[in-house]
Amino acid sequence: MPQLTVCRQEHFNAAHRLHNPAWDDAKNARVFGKCNNPNYHGHNYNLLVRLTGEVDPQTGYTFDMKRLSDLIKAEVTDRFDHRNLNLDTEEFRELNPTAENMAVVIWRRLRAVLPPALTLAVTLYETDRNFVEYYGE
Repeated sequence: MPQLTVCRQEHFNAAHRLHNPAWDDAKNARVFGKCNNPNYHGHNYNLLVRLTGEVDPQTGYTFDMKRLSDLIKAEVTDRFDHRNLNLDTEEFRELNPTAENMAVVIWRRLRAVLPPALTLAVTLYETDRNFVEYYGE
């Protein structure tokens, strides 16, 4: 069977502060700039999830898109949407919520609930011009 990639895009809003507690305030401000605001700041994130695998000859699907949407909602948007990532989530209480770290966390959460035969990749857009991609471990 042919290999195809199916894609689902979702959106969520979240606040965060980039900060390394091992550094003093001056170094945090120098490295993270405005993203180190002690009162946090927010983004309108766009998430692109890509699954690659064989097409099922019985359904014609690589993966049911409604099911993928439901999984993203349960594992990502319900967990992170309209949250302060630093304060409201276990994942980022100790982990700096950079776009890079967020993409890895999202990938791991989705990987745990998807069939192992599918290849998973996530792209997280922090802004229209700034985004990260993660293809897994």
